[in-house]
Amino acid sequence: MKRPTLALSLLIALYLVIAVIALWRTIDTQAMDLFSLGVIPVLIGLYLRASWAGVVLKVYIAIQTLGFTALATTGIIAYQITPEDVKVVFNGQELPLPLIAVLVVSLLAFQWWVAFTASTKRYLSE
Repeated sequence: MKRPTLALSLLIALYLVIAVIALWRTIDTQAMDLFSLGVIPVLIGLYLRASWAGVVLKVYIAIQTLGFTALATTGIIAYQITPEDVKVVFNGQELPLPLIAVLVVSLLAFQWWVAFTASTKRYLSE
């Protein structure tokens, strides 16, 4: 398999966008965010089709899952204490929490699915 599958190509494109935004944010704020910049080794491994790329991909997705789980748990606890204070505002626009939850779960599920498909393993082993 010379080229990545459509799903893996979409994941690589998503990670490329995340890497560009992370680099821009790092330069803009002069603060390094390893949660976002951690995608760079994954991109390098996928591009080089390195044998370690599958492991790094799964570790990166596990870190994302752990981070979003901690964020969700904190949000649920805060909502129990003061529901009126729990909101997500982006550029002055309040975003609905159920939509954010569905989006995050969908993105994580997609990443896990791509990481564990046989075609991804085949792509990285050739």
